[in-house]
Amino acid sequence: MRCWVDLSVVLGIIIVGAAAYGFLNGYKDAAGITATVISSRAMRPRNALALVALAELCGPFLFGIAVASTLGKGLIVSTVVTPRFILASLAAALVWNVAMTVLGLPASSTHALVGALIGVAFASAGPQAVLWDGVLRLFAVLLLSPVLGFAFSYLLLKGVFFFSRNASPRVNTTYKRLQVLTMALLGLSHGSNDAQKSIGLIAMGLVATGQTAVFAVPLWVVFVGGGSLALGAFLGGERVIRTVGGKIFRIRPVHGFTAQLASTCIVLAANISGQPISTTQVVSGAIMGAGSSESLAKVRWLTVGNIALAWLITLPSAALLAALAWALLPDFPALR
Repeated sequence: MRCWVDLSVVLGIIIVGAAAYGFLNGYKDAAGITATVISSRAMRPRNALALVALAELCGPFLFGIAVASTLGKGLIVSTVVTPRFILASLAAALVWNVAMTVLGLPASSTHALVGALIGVAFASAGPQAVLWDGVLRLFAVLLLSPVLGFAFSYLLLKGVFFFSRNASPRVNTTYKRLQVLTMALLGLSHGSNDAQKSIGLIAMGLVATGQTAVFAVPLWVVFVGGGSLALGAFLGGERVIRTVGGKIFRIRPVHGFTAQLASTCIVLAANISGQPISTTQVVSGAIMGAGSSESLAKVRWLTVGNIALAWLITLPSAALLAALAWALLPDFPALR
């Protein structure tokens, strides 16, 4: 009985931690989804955040659990995943995400979580605990996704300008309306991809605490993942909005539309392939692509450099934090 109670408490802490991770993810990443709409003045900030929050809540119910399965089974050898392993990973990812949110930098929550998982795997069982094929494939996707966002948005805006070259100024009104649609679609895609990270962590916790024999995702776990992400999206993110939006490039409706559409396609492809990616990176890359398509001189490259620096240091920093958290957590029987 004593062990059962302890494991139940541990599972509760994992669920709360995963929900907190989802909340912070929504607070930071969903703000990036609304950045182009708000910066181009297509919607008021709170209205945009409310619409995205609704889309975030619906997203994880629409595209399956392939991303959660990759996170839970495709990166780390399952036999080394214990409650202590999950708690250390969560602690590191949360600390790093809070620090980046306070600084207003759109660093990748996905990088933080992946780095934390790898850091704990090394600290607890060595490099043999890492499924390197899955990790290297994920690294390639994380590196390629913002580049694809840049390229797709760049080419898309060139095409839009070509076909709209004889249009009247009223075409901006059309792009404003289309921007709201693409923002909602991106919110759905992001809700699916990013909620599944919290969902995957809770499902790992269910296995590690003996509540389930194999990796599986009950419906209530999907509600927790989607709900925490949606709440974070609704309650904040203005500082990150300013960085991802206007500080990179002064956005007009046509730029917002192309950046949102390019980002939606890439995140949706990641959902289908089961790859956890960073929507912040994709949106930032797409905004840079839209800005560069019109004029390289109009992109504020110093801000871009600051964002890139945050991306580069996130994974190794989270890995080191996670290894430290593993060492500091007591080795209670319920955590083994």
